[in-house]
Amino acid sequence: MKRNVRLLMGLMLILLVLISTACAAAKTETNNTNATAEPSSQPSTEAPAAERVVNSLKGDITIPADPKRVIGLSVVYPEFLYALGVTPVAVQNYHDEFPSYLEEAFKDTLKMGIAKVPNFEAILAQEPDLIIAPTWWSDKDYDQLSKIAPTILLPERDNWKDELRDIAAVLGKETVAEKVITDLQTKETEAKQKLDTLVGDETVMYVMVMDKELVIYGETIDRGSFIHKQLGLTPVENFPQTELSLSISLEKLPEYNPDHIILQLNNEFDDAIQSRYQELLNSTIWKSMTAVKNNHVYTMAGKEWFNLGMSPLADNYAIDEVLRVFENNK
Repeated sequence: MKRNVRLLMGLMLILLVLISTACAAAKTETNNTNATAEPSSQPSTEAPAAERVVNSLKGDITIPADPKRVIGLSVVYPEFLYALGVTPVAVQNYHDEFPSYLEEAFKDTLKMGIAKVPNFEAILAQEPDLIIAPTWWSDKDYDQLSKIAPTILLPERDNWKDELRDIAAVLGKETVAEKVITDLQTKETEAKQKLDTLVGDETVMYVMVMDKELVIYGETIDRGSFIHKQLGLTPVENFPQTELSLSISLEKLPEYNPDHIILQLNNEFDDAIQSRYQELLNSTIWKSMTAVKNNHVYTMAGKEWFNLGMSPLADNYAIDEVLRVFENNK
């Protein structure tokens, strides 16, 4: 009897040891698992936000987190949108055709023309889920626009880079905007070095042909700054530094007489401008100028240069064109 009791007690002791060992092993495994697991390795069950709130001049506005049908009002906002990777569904356009650098990208984009009052019917028909506009252009139309889609009005800026950053903040594309800016700055620096070799200190004047006048640009306005500061081309000495631009008659041109002329047509499809351009080319005054006699006149189309100094796309295109004409002239 005593032998059986001792046997039973022995078996129970062995069983207790086995149970204790198993529990310890399980606890160790659990601790090891917890020590090596990372929160980011667990799949998220939380759905991405469908909307986000952004700040505008009209206060906080709720917009789609990933808008698909965006309209940017004013002639330059569509270029900012495309630079950020967004193709607008409708645009306001000054020229009948898009500049060549946007022709393919905007082939399905509606042209609404340019007017003091936007085409609300056309905007509504495009079913936008977001409208972005500068306040100086669209503040008066805000109430009607906001009834069509969430509308973000952004402040007026002196520099297009700040405008691009404002739009990027609305779309959550701040990193893209900075890359656009730095890439263009790199390209400008490289172009400036090439042009210094090609042109040196020879003077360059930027002239725009309008329907009733000629306009020359100094280095303190967007267009002139692009030519003379970003690209480093030397302006004529007697351009008054207090002036952004000058409207002059044909008879006044020889007073400046640069070594090179960059000539832009404000609208190459406008009959009055074409007539003015032909009058310029046929005049004895024009033919007597140094740049003309040396074949140093470079004619640029209006729609490609329309947003020059105000858009990274226009500036990028113009850099290539300026380099091309000066390299081909050597």
